[in-house]
This record gives sequence, C-alpha cells and structure tokens, in this order.
Amino acid sequence: MSTTLSARRVARPSVRAWWRDAAGLTAWSSVLFVVALWVSGRGVQDLVSDFFTSAGRLTGLLSADLLLLQLLLMARIPWVERSYGQDELARRHRIAGFTSITLLAAHLVLITLGYAATDRSGVLGEAWTLVTTYPGMLLAAAGTAALGMVAVTSVRAARRRLRYESWHLLHLYAYLGAGLALPHQLWTGADFTASPVATAFWWTAYAAAAGAVLVFRVGRPIWLNARHRLVVEQVVPEGRGVVSVYLRGRDLDRLPVAAGQFFVWRFADGPGWTRGKPFSLSAAPDGSRLRISAKDLGPGSRRLATLRPGTRAFFEGPYGRLTATVRKGRKIALFASGIGITPLRALLEELPYRPGEAVLFQRAGHQADLLFRRELEDLAARRGVRVHYLLGRRSRDRTSWLPAGYAPVPDEQVLRHLVPDLAAHDVYVCGPDAWTGAVLGSARRAGVPADRIHCERFAW
Repeated sequence: MSTTLSARRVARPSVRAWWRDAAGLTAWSSVLFVVALWVSGRGVQDLVSDFFTSAGRLTGLLSADLLLLQLLLMARIPWVERSYGQDELARRHRIAGFTSITLLAAHLVLITLGYAATDRSGVLGEAWTLVTTYPGMLLAAAGTAALGMVAVTSVRAARRRLRYESWHLLHLYAYLGAGLALPHQLWTGADFTASPVATAFWWTAYAAAAGAVLVFRVGRPIWLNARHRLVVEQVVPEGRGVVSVYLRGRDLDRLPVAAGQFFVWRFADGPGWTRGKPFSLSAAPDGSRLRISAKDLGPGSRRLATLRPGTRAFFEGPYGRLTATVRKGRKIALFASGIGITPLRALLEELPYRPGEAVLFQRAGHQADLLFRRELEDLAARRGVRVHYLLGRRSRDRTSWLPAGYAPVPDEQVLRHLVPDLAAHDVYVCGPDAWTGAVLGSARRAGVPADRIHCERFAW
C-alpha cells in the first residue's frame, strides 16, 4: 500500500502535556474527598465505639469510588487514552478493579459484623436480614455477584483459558454491577446522603462515569461509523496464515488516526460478527484507505481470510499510544516479533527521519514467516532504513529476545554492537508479552532512557 502523505491532508490525534496530569490529579482528588467525607461524618471517632461499622463505611466508600474510576479508565476517553496508552490504562484499571473488589468484600464483612454486634445477633442471620430487608440490598447483592465474576475472569490464569471475545463480553458485566449497586448506596448509605455536598459529589461521580461510557463507548463509535462507512475493498494473503484487509470509506482524511494505532473491528459477515477483535493498522493512513493485517491465531483472526469485498466493517477507536506523539528525538529503533510488525511497519512509513536514522529488528522463526519483507526492503532502499532479520529458535535456557545463536553474548552487548548509539534512539517495541519484556530489559541495560522506550504488548 503506497501512500503520499503530502498529497492529502490526514487528520492526526493530538496529545496535550497537561492531560495526563489532570486525569491523575482528578483521580487522587476523588479518593481524598471520599476519605474527607468519612472523616466529616465522625468516621475517626466512631472507630473507638463501633470499629466494624465505621471501618465498613470507609471501605464501602473507597470501593465505590474506585469502581467508578475503573469505569472511567476504560471508557475510551480520547485525551486520557492518548496520554496514557492502552497498556498503562489497562494496568491501572486492573489495579483499581482488584482493589475495589477487595474493599467491597471487606465492606460486606465489616458492616455485617458491626450490625450483628449492635443487634446482638448471629453473623449469618444478620447477613440474611441485611440482604432481604434493607432497601436496595437484593440489587446490591446481584451487583456484587456480577463484579465478583468480572474479577475472577480477570485473573491472569483465567484470562489465558478464555477467548478474547468471551472475556470481553463477560467484562461488560462490570457496568451492570455498578448500576445495581447505585440504589443501595443512595437509599441506605448514610455517607452518600449525609450532606448536600456528599449527595452532589456521588451524583456527579455516577453521572460522569455513565456519561463517559455512553458518549465514548457508544455514541462516538456510532457517529464515526455513520460518518465513514467502511467496507472491505480486498483481502490479500501476506504469508503463512497471515492476510491483509484493505478498507475504503468516506472522508477518511478526517478520521483522527495515526500509524501505530489499532481499532476494535467487527465485520458484518455472518453469525458472531458482533464480537469485536483488536487489529493494528499495518500501513500508514493516507486519507483514502486503511489496511489491517492479522495472523490466524483463533476464530476472530481466522475469519478475516474469508471476508468478501463490500462487507461492511464496524470499528471502535483509534486506540494506542505507539505513535509519533511519544517520540523524543530524530533517531528510531524498532523491534518487532511475528505479527507485531504491523504497527511498526506503518510507523516506518509515516515517521520523518533521514537515511541511517531508523533501524528495524524483525524476529521470526523462519524466512517464510518474515512479513512485509518486500515492503520493508523498499523502505530500506528509498528511505535508508537499516533492517536486521533475527531468524531461528530463541534460546530455551535464558530469557532473551534474540535467536539461540546469540546465546553466548548478553543481549545488551549485541544491541550496542549493532546500534552503538542506541541510547540516542526512540525505541518502539511490539510483540508477544514475554518477548517484549526481554527487549525492554535489554534496552534499559543498554542505556536507553525510560521516556524513550515505547511499547504495545500483545496481552489483555
């Protein structure tokens, strides 16, 4: 796919430096405000006279706040997503989520113990009374079950057993859990209604979370799809089990996307089309067509090979921070393994650099597995990209991103030999999780500053 970016103006996503700080400050401020609400409601004094109930109030408040924060983290708010990137947002979302469910469990235990002590009743009997007689508690119990299921299926061991599409569908129950918890909090949560300030805060927090989900997870994708109306133009085999899908649509020069980003795709080609799958752009957007490429790693990627021209494509995005916006200097070093070459090949096409300022390391098991080799060699000839192909099995007796033939030499020593001034490069990495971690470690040991290392992991 050849592109001439100067021939057509293409919209590019922008990143403002203060967005990241503003998002972080807002999150921490909400946590501190929740603690302040508890303190103003005699939370500290009540710890002496009724420890379990007071501690249960605090854990409940913090759990509710973190639940709303994790919804906001994954609401796909464009300026937040561009500031942090999907990897970092997903990491923070997991931390907030597991902390929230832990605090929720503590809240349930502590409140039950506190009420049982006050009523001088048994713990199990008190729990039954709370669930069956207090307003909104049955809904809250159902919401807790939904959130618990989301937490269990988010554990790494469970995620490995689930298809991405199934995991994603189950994860949507977090919205249901948050919604079912709201009536209980407003009807029986004294800290939610104790003062006009508390009431205003919680209604605003819930409205902001619900509004962000509706606008950015529902409204924005509907609007973009109606505006651009993407359809499959052609499907082209690229290698063993790999195909590229070319897409055309309306006003693509106004779609704010950059090389290195990805979309969540759905193709209206038959049963199961509603299950989305993330695929990166494998060519720089030129305002007239888009190209994605995927390897047959499961049903979601396998069905791309069967798409027919004219099939309607629906998308969410663009997402990802592996773009020119994170670049610090002129020189770039790109590391790709397998299908991870897709966003980096697009970056090589779009980024400005002079001959000799860009170097690519492409990892593959065999010559036949090298993707876009002809295109990469064309870029090498036209733009002076240095390309290193890393072929063969990886060493099994050490954690390395290099083929086994390099085993006697430390990874960072090989890097310094091939790219003596690596520390002056921006390093872009994309590939499987373990391989990416090995590259990042050797790049840091080779002296590359942390703010010059940019990666996109194949993990969820």
